[in-house]
Amino acid sequence: MKMVRLLLLIFLFPSYLSAQNRYDVVIDEIMADPTPQVGLPNNEWLELKNTTTAPINLQNWRIGDATGQSGPMPNFTLQPDSFVIVCTGSAVAAMSAFGTTISVTSFPSLDNDGDQLFLRAANGRTIHAVSYTSGWYQNEVKKDGGWTLEMIDTKSPCAGSSNWKASINATGGTPGKKNSIDAINTDATAPQLKRAYTTDNITIILVYDEPVDSLTGATLANYSIDGGLLLTSATAIAPLFNLVQLKLSTPMLANTVYTITASNVKDCKGNTIGAANKVKVGLPADAAAGEWIINEILFNPRSGGFDFVEFYNNSNKIFDASKLYIANRNTSGVISSVKALSTVPFYVFPGDHIVETEDAENLALQYLVKNPDNVLVISSPPSFSDDEGDVIALNFQGNVIDEVKYKDDWHFKLIDNEEGVSLERIDPAGTSQDETNWHSAASTAGFATPTYKNSQYKLLNSITATVEIVPKVFSPDNDGFDDIVTIQYAVTEPGYVANVTIFDAAGRPIRNFVRNGTLGLKGYWNWDGLDDKGLKLPVGTYVIFTEIFNLQGKKQHFKNAVVLARKLN
Repeated sequence: MKMVRLLLLIFLFPSYLSAQNRYDVVIDEIMADPTPQVGLPNNEWLELKNTTTAPINLQNWRIGDATGQSGPMPNFTLQPDSFVIVCTGSAVAAMSAFGTTISVTSFPSLDNDGDQLFLRAANGRTIHAVSYTSGWYQNEVKKDGGWTLEMIDTKSPCAGSSNWKASINATGGTPGKKNSIDAINTDATAPQLKRAYTTDNITIILVYDEPVDSLTGATLANYSIDGGLLLTSATAIAPLFNLVQLKLSTPMLANTVYTITASNVKDCKGNTIGAANKVKVGLPADAAAGEWIINEILFNPRSGGFDFVEFYNNSNKIFDASKLYIANRNTSGVISSVKALSTVPFYVFPGDHIVETEDAENLALQYLVKNPDNVLVISSPPSFSDDEGDVIALNFQGNVIDEVKYKDDWHFKLIDNEEGVSLERIDPAGTSQDETNWHSAASTAGFATPTYKNSQYKLLNSITATVEIVPKVFSPDNDGFDDIVTIQYAVTEPGYVANVTIFDAAGRPIRNFVRNGTLGLKGYWNWDGLDDKGLKLPVGTYVIFTEIFNLQGKKQHFKNAVVLARKLN
């Protein structure tokens, strides 16, 4: 009798079967780019799977993306461990040949390169959400179209990119049936707190690398912040639940870096975050000249590689990369190809090195990338010529805050092949357009140092003599260790001019290094150990003769010895 009543209840009230829990139904296959056709109709669609042991009625459920949501689904019951194709009305006839199909009005247009999709129950609860990218195909051919993205293991729905791949079915996908890559894909990895940003001086948004359990993610006791601040609330943000909003009792201070610690936060598989998961946060400011600098340029990559530009936060401020821009100049000298460094808030803290490139995975194959989280990928970034060009940094106001008009002859003259060799800034405080403030990255560093300190970095210290040589012994062999010698000077008043000549041990002039150079109160020149013809000099002792004078007839001479050495082969 009880069974009869239950069946009658189900028949009369199908909404009784509606799911109430996240992941009861999941988006497990996505056809975002149906062309060129492989074997399936030229239609966009999604596939849903019931992961439970009970039937679920989808009436009034909706799907959507970042731009909006569909109309309601019809009265349809999705059986346990079963699939249904969801598409627009015009695609139903074609897709019904492959399996059970339902239509919705205003079916979202699925972006080829990536989109954020959600599945929402009739009561408004988010049941599943996916934020895919073209990289999820893990196949350079298939990501260009005609193939679906399939979930590997529907029991690990929040595992992200590690749980998705391109279909291997010969038709390009498996609508209405089990995925071609279906397998056990155990998720034993705890969520990681990746970064944080602010929306005002009392609101912080935490960004995790995967969806987190909404209960533990919203537990205030799982978070702490330093600097004497107190947290008042924590809220997990739908639809992906990879964001958590924190509120403070008192405002944050400008130019202050705070540290947030998360603990006991779980993902949907119960994996718990490590106790030492910490990120920095603060209030961002707009960058000015000298604070956000171009620090390294790879404009002539190896075959199959991509350009990159590294920037350095040379200040005590926090910058938001989504409000910083990179550009070049066109043939008319006009600023062109302006691109934001990030499409989402991404904070850059004092002393951080940030790299922009078109392909982060390729960069990691070509070079040592010590801080991969500091690589920002830009689709179709500004192009930089292999021989000469302009790299421009702009701030939120559109002002040029740094610019380098590079040339390929800035490279170390004895490098046989400049392909794949970056130009590194020597001194962050030095002049951007000074050729002597740039040098080829060291061979011992792999010819580039993306995301960390340059191999040719040299911060000039205060000098105690009027003219000083640093170091006393140098070895211009591009191994990253004392490849250049720096001639540092200091004068007590403006208006001085300098001539610098380099002599060998026999007293013969081998390099007319500086001629009538106007001096600041402090400054420097860098010598790479080559003569006037750009030829390598033999090892030995050299004398750097500096003459400083002004128009009032004041004059002073200095002689400084330096030893040029090279390693024995």
